[in-house]
Amino acid sequence: MGKYFFSETDIGRTWEHVLCAFWQRYPNPYSSHVLTEDVVFRAVTSDNCLISRRLFTKTNRLPRWAECVFPINLSRSVYIIEDSIVDPGNGSFTTLTWNLNHTKLMTVVERCVFLEKQDQPVLTRLTREAWISSAVFGLSRPIQEFGLARFKSNQVKAMKGLEYSLSNLQKSSTVSQNGITSQDLPEKAKDLSSTPDSQKPQQYA
Repeated sequence: MGKYFFSETDIGRTWEHVLCAFWQRYPNPYSSHVLTEDVVFRAVTSDNCLISRRLFTKTNRLPRWAECVFPINLSRSVYIIEDSIVDPGNGSFTTLTWNLNHTKLMTVVERCVFLEKQDQPVLTRLTREAWISSAVFGLSRPIQEFGLARFKSNQVKAMKGLEYSLSNLQKSSTVSQNGITSQDLPEKAKDLSSTPDSQKPQQYA
């Protein structure tokens, strides 16, 4: 059946600020498990939405009990795909991430939606969902329990990393100096879409 995670929180910054901080959140003091980041594809659609696909390499440390069960040569790195779409017209930013390897051991699919709050423009509503499953016969339940616990821990780090990025943006006044608004985002998206379809990954370790 798998495990399911759901949370909603309001971030005390405008949607534009959160969007800018999201793209600049790595590296940060809470992301030591993120090794590389690579933009695979980026384009602007005919209705001015920015679509992106990124590939991440992250560490995948096993719990001590699992090290006694699984081969010692099992890769400790996990490859993560992140698909995203920025819709400035509706003030929404949606990401969908999932792991490419170790899928029999455990699959984690995460969906995040950042919405501009129309009644409170200074806030951004973040809705986060995750589905965790395992296909290991006889061990799927403890693996899923471990996966859920690790996901909860990692999403706390992710929020701290985003807050760190937001703080840096505020300190440098980058957003206010550039005057980025939701109307400007399509033009900013066009600039981003000029990035080559593939490029050398940024390494953080």
